[in-house]
Amino acid sequence: MHVEAADGSAAGDGLEPLLAGTRRGRRGRQVWHEPPGWLIWLSWASLGVAALGAVDILIDIYGRRRRQMMPVMEVVWPVTALYFGPVATVAYRRWGRPKSRCWLDQQGLDEPPDRPFWTKVAVGVSHCGAGCTLGDIVAEWVVFALGLQIAGLALPVEYVGDYVLALALGIAFQYFAIAPMRGLGFRKGIAQAAKADVLSLTAFEVGLFGWMALMALVFFPNPHLHPDSPVYWFGMQIGMVLGFLTAWPVNVWLIRKGIKEEM
Repeated sequence: MHVEAADGSAAGDGLEPLLAGTRRGRRGRQVWHEPPGWLIWLSWASLGVAALGAVDILIDIYGRRRRQMMPVMEVVWPVTALYFGPVATVAYRRWGRPKSRCWLDQQGLDEPPDRPFWTKVAVGVSHCGAGCTLGDIVAEWVVFALGLQIAGLALPVEYVGDYVLALALGIAFQYFAIAPMRGLGFRKGIAQAAKADVLSLTAFEVGLFGWMALMALVFFPNPHLHPDSPVYWFGMQIGMVLGFLTAWPVNVWLIRKGIKEEM
């Protein structure tokens, strides 16, 4: 493929592998009408590394019996690895393992070592992000399988499905964190979980939804990517990392106000 620059001069053959599968969109910018080979391979690599990280954490928790004091974290840590990959694996080893009675006994400790405040925020955001991630995975596949659209776009339906399922799972995750720590019954536990999680989860989805809009309307406007493509889920990994970042300030505030528990 021969590509010309905006001034009509040749852009050079060196860009061909990167621009393969592109076309000229509105205002003359390059947009992909299909994912190029290098992006597909990069996507598979990222998804594979993330899956291995999740499996590694699960083996450590269940195979090596480093069960978490807070059982819900046995779901949170491997789910976080699905989008943060090796970063989540390293974080688990530094901050997750010390929350295991087995690890404490091996180290001859009675309590986990003290940690900086920012690490507690990071774990708190990952707790919220796990509910978002699982909700998004389920919702994306349901919307795709049923072919649901509004005005010819699946994106609005994905937004609704993602948010509703993420909210339900997020509150459930938060309930199993807050209720045991505070000794709350079901009704008060759910109320406190919603208070702690709705704002955090919404902030997480702001970052993710913004990225999803870019994927659907800017990077792959026609045709759109779908969940049966590895590039779609690679994009979702990026979106979830962005969601992690947008949820960070909210979690700092929630933890400092005592609305959300330190983890």
